[in-house]
Amino acid sequence: MVRDRIECQEDLLSIVEETGFLPLFRGEIAGFSVEDLCDPALWFQDDVDGPWEWKGPIARSKRCMYGKFFGGKAGFVAAEWVPDFVNYRRNGYDFDARCDEGLAPKRDAYLYETVAAEGTLLSKRLKQLCNYRKGGNTGFDTVITRLQMQTYVCIADFVYERDRHGKPYGWGVAEYTTPEFLFGDRAAAAYRRRPEDSAERILEHLRKTTEAPMSAIERLIRWPAGERTE
Repeated sequence: MVRDRIECQEDLLSIVEETGFLPLFRGEIAGFSVEDLCDPALWFQDDVDGPWEWKGPIARSKRCMYGKFFGGKAGFVAAEWVPDFVNYRRNGYDFDARCDEGLAPKRDAYLYETVAAEGTLLSKRLKQLCNYRKGGNTGFDTVITRLQMQTYVCIADFVYERDRHGKPYGWGVAEYTTPEFLFGDRAAAAYRRRPEDSAERILEHLRKTTEAPMSAIERLIRWPAGERTE
């Protein structure tokens, strides 16, 4: 089990690269999240940057991929493991193939294609382009989360509003992109493997990284809801 403490952005990146996979908030596997490993005093404090503020710079670093990957909740995947994670979660399908097989709802396809065409898009602009009504997110969160769970979309950065003194404030607006935009051809480099072989490689790595029961590890990386690996 990971026992190091996270005290700065580089600590967080190093632990993500060591573990390969790390949820942001506490979950089923005790001690295996940024929340578990980071001093509470670094969370949501005025004039103190912590994990919440580090997410954007870490995503920009391309040393890992960030998004809602673990049961619809946010977390990190080290760049080394992006190809196998993408291969497993996509079940070997690029998005065009998924559409050709009738596996992608039209609203998923429209949102994905909009992001892919632009390279990066702030969530506000993405909602406008995809005709999500102003003042409501009806359906948007469901679709964007599903696309992240399937690893067709991830988060490139968070953009903050700034006050008259130039100081950032607020929660930050997500900027969406695709793994291919961030990592190029590396994102799909494991397509030559069967998805189940990629899953086994990930599971074997996590067996060495955590002391959690295999059932909990499998739930952490399991296929998105409603998907099948067969």
